[in-house]
Amino acid sequence: MRAAVGEGAAADLGPIFREEAGRITAALTRRFGDFDLAEEAVQDACVEALRSWPGAGRPRRPGAWLQRVAERRALDRLRRRRLELARHPLGFPRGGDDRLRLIFACCHPSLSREAQLALTLRVVAGFTTAQIARAFLVSETAVAQRITRAKRKIVAAGIPFRVPEPPELDQRLGEVLAVVYLMFNEGYLSSGWERAHDRSLAQEAAWLARLVARLMPQQPEVLGLLALCLFQLARERARFSAGGELLTLAEQDRSLWDRRAIEEGEGLLDRAAELGRPGPYQLQAAVASCHALAPSWEETDWGLMVRFYDRLAELDPSPVVRLNRAVALAHVAGPEAALRETEALTTQLDGYHLLHATRAELLRRLGREEEARVAFGRALQLTLNPAERSHLRARSGTRP
Repeated sequence: MRAAVGEGAAADLGPIFREEAGRITAALTRRFGDFDLAEEAVQDACVEALRSWPGAGRPRRPGAWLQRVAERRALDRLRRRRLELARHPLGFPRGGDDRLRLIFACCHPSLSREAQLALTLRVVAGFTTAQIARAFLVSETAVAQRITRAKRKIVAAGIPFRVPEPPELDQRLGEVLAVVYLMFNEGYLSSGWERAHDRSLAQEAAWLARLVARLMPQQPEVLGLLALCLFQLARERARFSAGGELLTLAEQDRSLWDRRAIEEGEGLLDRAAELGRPGPYQLQAAVASCHALAPSWEETDWGLMVRFYDRLAELDPSPVVRLNRAVALAHVAGPEAALRETEALTTQLDGYHLLHATRAELLRRLGREEEARVAFGRALQLTLNPAERSHLRARSGTRP
């Protein structure tokens, strides 16, 4: 929240605030027709909760409490600004989900792509500025400036709070899917030190992906993203030990995997393939399906996975895709070939902890222990996630 509020209290109440903030912001935007006013009022309500709940006790219905306080703060702001409530009337279609409308409003094409993603993650997903900065590998100051400019532009341009008509949907779809994808990734394995993962955030992202799929059932990339979320969530119960330690795919108890979610994901991929327009989310889901369908780690079809990564690299030639391909290649062509691929990415991904963790594992397989130890140390320096840090320490043999 804000600097005046204790970080420990903010961490405890963060899941409640994130779950309710998007809904309340959308409701106030609909009521007052002023997106900036709504977002500021919700922040005020969250700050008030952090100040009063520790002493007075958490209310029985925290969401209703936050909404009442936010409404009062919004009215106070309007009175101070001497505005009438009807100054910015907006019309909204009936039905649908307010958070989905809010996402589409934030992803308006008049905003830059960077501003769209930063604003949506801040307002809809409840990400902190620091989380967004880590997601895009930029400074917190740059993120804050993007968000401020985007909010001002939405208010000044009177961007409507609604799901756009079909011709506009396609224009905004890429950014909407990118937001949902980043939300899911942050929930599945957090980038910060506060927690290892946030299942509620990952589930909310999957739920939003399902809403978009219902809205646009003939868009194969929407189906691919939903399938990817389902494949990953299917492994949720097996990802951590009883003591909270992160377990690799090779270590997981596959009997705990959710077979119904895997089957649904496979069905979605089949439907997407029938539409004949392959894309990055479908290919990532196809990679995840290789793991989901393998009876054991040893029976994983690594060759097929490398071919999926080859196709993915044609559509998205990013260094992260190439790094993931190198991991799969190690199981097909051996660690030496994979290490060559990984070493070629060190300049582009020097600040990415998984580059160094991958390199460390490959060096260890080649018997180069001292170099592996240094690479593990570099990976530890670059990640805040507590489960990843514990896992890397265990792999490197270092103590906390």
